[in-house]
Amino acid sequence: MSDQTGPSAADIAAIKANYTLTDDQRAILDHVERVAREVLHPLQEKMDAEEYWPEDLFPKMGELGLLGITVPVELGGSGQDEFTQALVSEVISKWNPAVGLSHGAHDNLCMNNLLRNGSDAQKNKYLPGLCSGKIVGALGLTEPGAGSDALGSMATTAVREGDEYVLNGTKIFITNGPIADLILVYAKTDKSKGAKGISAFLVETDNPGFKVAQKLDKMGFRGSPTGELVFDDCRIPAENIIGEENTGVAVVMSGLDLERAMVASICVGMAERALELALEYAQLREQFGKPIARFQMMQSKLAEIYVDVESARAISHRALAACAGLPKGGGGRGEIHKLTAAACLYAGEAFNRAVTSACHIHGGSGYMQDTEINRLYRANKLLEIGAGTSEVRKIIIAEELLRG
Repeated sequence: MSDQTGPSAADIAAIKANYTLTDDQRAILDHVERVAREVLHPLQEKMDAEEYWPEDLFPKMGELGLLGITVPVELGGSGQDEFTQALVSEVISKWNPAVGLSHGAHDNLCMNNLLRNGSDAQKNKYLPGLCSGKIVGALGLTEPGAGSDALGSMATTAVREGDEYVLNGTKIFITNGPIADLILVYAKTDKSKGAKGISAFLVETDNPGFKVAQKLDKMGFRGSPTGELVFDDCRIPAENIIGEENTGVAVVMSGLDLERAMVASICVGMAERALELALEYAQLREQFGKPIARFQMMQSKLAEIYVDVESARAISHRALAACAGLPKGGGGRGEIHKLTAAACLYAGEAFNRAVTSACHIHGGSGYMQDTEINRLYRANKLLEIGAGTSEVRKIIIAEELLRG
């Protein structure tokens, strides 16, 4: 028999560390929680009702330290990892989902992809402005005929002409599209190679040939500007290509894995807020002479919401921990591909269950469009569609399981 008395204090600390934030992360989140609650939360009703985005909001977020989470300090950022970036997105989304969505498109889809894949010259040129909020970022992948098959069906093209590339095509459902200054755009540079003929480009939106065809009217996340973008002989400098020609698929796939992990965090933040609202309402609303929180049916619903929130948080944090330090070109295959798809799938469906129950607890008031729980309820469907639908996420998981 072993004479060991049990795990050491160091062993226990290592186990707990997997589910405990560091002191630095906690300090960052305490700051973000306060700022999001005091500055961003009061904006959400007007943003939703009017599809309103404050013009000064990105610069304000830059001043408050909410942008450039993964960017080195010398380039204007905070020098943190993707795990911390997602935690920040989680808290912002809890207090203002529309801002959380736009923040993710800016800070992760555009800025972090540029940081991971761009040249030193590109990073030095654009990252400081993105960190300060003077430049608003977006990502252009989805097209009218290319959604779940975003790579194979991509029709946007980029043709080299001397020291320029000429882009032609349309992108749709682009978060931040109507307000973006810089868009990371994917286009076909060699149609004969299919998905392997895609390249990534940095497009400044004041370039001739670029226009916002329309701003789209959404069911949820209404304050976050979403648009259809058109490239009509849009000329950009050849130096604005990310990496080499026809290597964009690695950028896409790595970015999608990180995006799915970030979407899982957005789900967790919004589900946590749904639980808070449900608890508050259940304790205030009285029927049959007592608060509805005293009824076992309501208690059952609250307990189920709590389990969904914490289960989603657990798988979200596991996926984020795996993403931290993901090497350039990493992702798009293997364990990380499977895990991020699983986190996104579960968190999206868990949030759907949680917010549906929370809305039900609110009864008739939950059906009113101007209530906060209703705003959360209307936003939830996107989180089962964006970054690959739930069905696509299942396909990814199954393919990786069978490949192994």
